[in-house]
Amino acid sequence: MALLIGTDDGVVRSAAGTLDETERVLGADDALRVRIFDGIAFAATRSGLYRSTDGDSWTDLGVPREEVFSVVTSPDSERLYAGTHPAHLYVSTDDGATWRELDGFLELPSRDEWHTPRHRNEAHLRSLGVHPDAPDRLVAGVEVGGVHVSEDRGETWTERRDGLHDDVHHVLVVGPDDYVAACGDGCYRTHDAGRSWTRLDTDVDQRYFRETIVADGRLYAAAASGAPPNWEGSRGADAALFESTDGGDSFGNVPYPGAPTEVVLAWTVRDGRVLAGTNEGRLLAREVDGWTTLGTISTRIRSLATLD
Repeated sequence: MALLIGTDDGVVRSAAGTLDETERVLGADDALRVRIFDGIAFAATRSGLYRSTDGDSWTDLGVPREEVFSVVTSPDSERLYAGTHPAHLYVSTDDGATWRELDGFLELPSRDEWHTPRHRNEAHLRSLGVHPDAPDRLVAGVEVGGVHVSEDRGETWTERRDGLHDDVHHVLVVGPDDYVAACGDGCYRTHDAGRSWTRLDTDVDQRYFRETIVADGRLYAAAASGAPPNWEGSRGADAALFESTDGGDSFGNVPYPGAPTEVVLAWTVRDGRVLAGTNEGRLLAREVDGWTTLGTISTRIRSLATLD
């Protein structure tokens, strides 16, 4: 069971699940999202979308736009989706041999608002998700642009951004109608496929969230007091890690190695343990009595995935 680690310099593989012995298996610019579908690994990077069946050798799938920020497959594995910068959406029905742009995504009414100076006055399609119980429903999170939902496998779209901060970093699809959105100003949850949102972080000081995970009914999240440019200032990241034992309706702040200067950016589950990766390259594990350090690497951990 290999651990795949997305970093600023590509993908690192650890067969043991620690950082004592690692091997760089993919050289790429910013491995933003590493995901596993049906035992196949995908790495969405600023230099393309890559696929691997063993975690060692990788193939560039030739998405029409170079900067790929998100990837997901349909539950039947017949459709592969890729989200890019600028915010465009592509689908392949032949294992990545050819791609078609889903033009309906370009027709969302708010699209002209999807831009920010810090992203070259453009936006990323930062997150894609599908749940097996709603196989035709595709969920997209845009940074900056909100959450949008398609009921017909990406052909047409509905905006689900009301009541939600529009700087969306990650949408965790917990159930067919149950999503958690980690945003640049808040962490939000919906139980009706985005028609309404509830803010979860009302009782904490930190507001900048990057990603969440649910494991054994517990929601894990982490946040900083501001965006990455502020993490090196006099106040630092002022980061915190949160766990919820009631499924996400409330947060509890828990201590972890590296706090408050290191920010957790990535999560996965390996051998029944929740693992977390920080912006300083620290790999954490949730043990029975709390969080512990498994090791460090010399670059930021952007994403984590477990390959059986």
